Amino acid sequence: MLTRKQHELLMFIHERMKESGVPPSFDEMKDALDLKSKSGIHRLITALEERGFIRRLPNRARAMEVVRLPDSMNPSLGGKKSKFEPSVIEGTLGKSPEPRPSQPVHEDSQAPVHVPVMGRIAAGVPIEAIQTQSHTIAVPPEMLAGGEHYALEVRGDSMIDAGIFDGDTVLIKKQQTATNGEIVVALVDGEEATLKRLRKKGNSVALEAANEAYETRIFGPDQVAVQGRLVGLFRKY
Repeated sequence: MLTRKQHELLMFIHERMKESGVPPSFDEMKDALDLKSKSGIHRLITALEERGFIRRLPNRARAMEVVRLPDSMNPSLGGKKSKFEPSVIEGTLGKSPEPRPSQPVHEDSQAPVHVPVMGRIAAGVPIEAIQTQSHTIAVPPEMLAGGEHYALEVRGDSMIDAGIFDGDTVLIKKQQTATNGEIVVALVDGEEATLKRLRKKGNSVALEAANEAYETRIFGPDQVAVQGRLVGLFRKY
């Protein structure tokens, strides 16, 4: 699934390639999508490449090719993009289902709570957040001690030294504040979500990786919004 901006850029590149056989420049893409900087185009191209829609060709300036188009065109893509607000469930919903009449009820029995998985989160170069629930995961009620929760699949390796690997699923408690050193879902410039350790100093906000191969990124206070705090992790073997 693509965000509206990713879809717009992919179709712009596709149409330009059909017309001239030459990919558009970053300036042309920026103007076509009405973005303020070319860095936003770079992030969109990286997201499209990660999802397998385009391929950048090495050692050639502006060289890329469209590998595939979306299987279906989502009519909602033409609408205005909303701020990343994942659907959540109340953590207090961890209640036992209604028992069948023939089964005894145990006071200490608690069924798992099905938490929505809202897409992928970048632990590396930020990617645009996917806002549509893809499936759910069963979470023990004791992991949901009050508040609202959702889950995200991790993409990337920038948090490996914190024990978070590519392919893991993280459990996030929805909140808008966090203390220094906590791992959070951070929304950058209103449209990109990333999983990083939060550091604040004065008017600066740092999103810190847990992998020495990645640099800490520094932002102004109005550029970063906390969307939740890491409270759990799931891994398949």
